[in-house]
Amino acid sequence: MSKIGFIGLGIMGKPMSKNLLKAGYELVVYDIIREAVEEVVAAGAEPAVSCREVAERCDKFITMLPNSPHVREAVLGPDGLLEGARPGSILIDMSSIDPLVSREIAGKLAEKGVRMLDAPVSGGEPKAIDGTLSIMVGGKQEDFDECYNILKAMGSSVVRVGDIGAGNVTKLANQIIVALNIAAMSEALVLATKAGVDPELVYQAIRGGLAGSTVLDAKAPLVLAGQFKPGFRINLHIKDLANALAAGHEVGVPLPLTSVVMEILQALKVDGLGDADHGAIIRFYEKLAQVEARKH
Repeated sequence: MSKIGFIGLGIMGKPMSKNLLKAGYELVVYDIIREAVEEVVAAGAEPAVSCREVAERCDKFITMLPNSPHVREAVLGPDGLLEGARPGSILIDMSSIDPLVSREIAGKLAEKGVRMLDAPVSGGEPKAIDGTLSIMVGGKQEDFDECYNILKAMGSSVVRVGDIGAGNVTKLANQIIVALNIAAMSEALVLATKAGVDPELVYQAIRGGLAGSTVLDAKAPLVLAGQFKPGFRINLHIKDLANALAAGHEVGVPLPLTSVVMEILQALKVDGLGDADHGAIIRFYEKLAQVEARKH
């Protein structure tokens, strides 16, 4: 089994890399934060000193980085993956970035004979830890087939959704639906509370009907308990919606509801809640209505 490279050992990348080690893969890892590298090396990985070295030592390499500029730098920048990559190798970019940047990077890699999949994930830190992420993949079918088992070591759902960039388009669609669901839930629970009805009972009454959703079941219990420890930070959702709005403008799709939730998130960031969970969207409504929707 050839070695796999892994670049980006943050909240998501660290547990994802550890799941690859548990599945029996040999890893070469790199991150600008040395402590993160040391933790994954202690779990059985080998360290590298640059993105270039990762590419020199591996035929397949994964990036899990915050946003488009970080991926561009890691792949195309000085001492980047492109400098060390051999023809025929594959980059699996699991970051959530602008789909147009995915296509741009794939084009540059192709000039050197390097293949690419964009494979962003959904599920946040808990699912990264237990290896049950939802992974949406863009790229050629044969490249997807070749990397499928690697991806399955990190996720319970691995679906090819089209050619390069399609993975990130799908992730943006996912993030729009999640944000709007949390906002709708927040608006409804604050209304119920201010109208004198227990929001916990409202949640229990509606969760089995048409208003029920995975988002509602994941977020309502935490919100009603006043728990806003991040599973997925508001700052990261701002990043994803910024990419969604940019992509919408690029292809000619107005996104009016997305833009409204984006401004709610911006208001929460100004209030110092950028590092809170996106369930804290309810705090925006609570501030407007001067009431807290909590379990009685």
